[in-house]
Amino acid sequence: MELKKSPDGGWGWVIVFVSFFTQFLCYGSPLAVGVLYIEWLDAFGEGKGKTAWVGSLASGVGLLASLGCGLLYTATVTITCQYFDDRRGLALGLISTGSSVGLFIYAALQRMLVEFYGLDGCLLIVGALALNILACGSLMRPLQSSDCPLPKKIAPEDLPDKYSIYNEKGKNLEENINILDKSYSSEEKCRSTLANGDWKQESLLFKNLTVTHTKEPETYKKKVAEQTYFCKQLAKRKWQLYKNYCGETVALFKNKVFSALFIAILLFDIGGFPPSLLMEDVARSSNVKEEEFIMPLISIIGIMTAVGKLLLGILADFKWINTLYLYVATLIIMGLALCAIPFAKSYVTLALLSAILGFFTGNWSIFPYVTTKTVGIEKLAHAYGILMFFAGLGNSLGPPIVGWFYDWTQTYDIAFYFSGFCVLLGGFILLLAALPSWNTCNKQLPKPAPTTFLYKVASNV
Repeated sequence: MELKKSPDGGWGWVIVFVSFFTQFLCYGSPLAVGVLYIEWLDAFGEGKGKTAWVGSLASGVGLLASLGCGLLYTATVTITCQYFDDRRGLALGLISTGSSVGLFIYAALQRMLVEFYGLDGCLLIVGALALNILACGSLMRPLQSSDCPLPKKIAPEDLPDKYSIYNEKGKNLEENINILDKSYSSEEKCRSTLANGDWKQESLLFKNLTVTHTKEPETYKKKVAEQTYFCKQLAKRKWQLYKNYCGETVALFKNKVFSALFIAILLFDIGGFPPSLLMEDVARSSNVKEEEFIMPLISIIGIMTAVGKLLLGILADFKWINTLYLYVATLIIMGLALCAIPFAKSYVTLALLSAILGFFTGNWSIFPYVTTKTVGIEKLAHAYGILMFFAGLGNSLGPPIVGWFYDWTQTYDIAFYFSGFCVLLGGFILLLAALPSWNTCNKQLPKPAPTTFLYKVASNV
């Protein structure tokens, strides 16, 4: 189905507004889970690696809440890309700042709620606030086809023959009726066998069933045969859709840039997510006094992430900036900052590194832009869903790995060297894949003629 041209405004700004608050409510608390991590360490009395699973699963994959967050994030990004083309970078930057502003506010809010209502009361209130996502979702209106409303779903048996995956009309009803007749004859044989045995109750039961079946009209057989045919066709159509999905997925991974992007996002989340969860404990392990804390480190990460998302999103709209190289640069700088954390022994240096990490974590605003450039707007939802799954997997694995390093060495030094190495490795892999094939990849996506019925993929020049 061909969609309307991206309006770059109008109802699109409503989409930006509700997407901002959706990400604010959805990701604010999970990203600020580092405040609760300290409480969980004291409450459970377990090691840092084991306790980190709680926060990592809340922000990654495996729990009901995180599955919902993943669906919401993909929905907000996809619908925003549909509504914006020329100003797509700005729109994505605006909506993605919602999670960062949420991190900044929820970090202070959760600390206050824990003081007043305890850990359980804090989680109940946060969950109640998240229900407002329902109101935001009700305003998300997808683009329709240009001259007609959204098509109604058609039952498989009502499809024309040319759309039938397996053209079995004509003979299927007769075959299914024959199958029914065979089942009845088999039932007769079974009844006779049972009658010759000692199972009298079973024999009487089958006798009654046989009498009932013989009294049924032929129309009943035809109706059952039709239902069997319908289920058969439905199963085959679903199987064909599954095969098509697998084929499209394989085709995506044949794109070198997409494959490198998949590796980069996995390594980025393994190494880049732990600071937002563990930075408060890093400060405590470095013997930083609480009175020196002018602002929570997580709040600094949150507000600088919001600034980074907005500025990087604006930069992505400039025609002379290659968004892929911009994304690679953020990964390399962030990896170097992670490797510098073991050298930070005061609040000022930790706050400075938190600001740097937060700003370049804002590359989430240009990640959908890069994905669109790589696979095209038509495959964005499919490709982005795959990438977000592995991003969530990285979020789940990163904090426990860093926590285990601490439990093993009683210091965060090796842990953050490992984190920095992962992010740097992902950045260089993506850079190597992009150098020879980025332009080639773009040339494989033909530019549509200027028309009001198709998307226009923005240039990467």
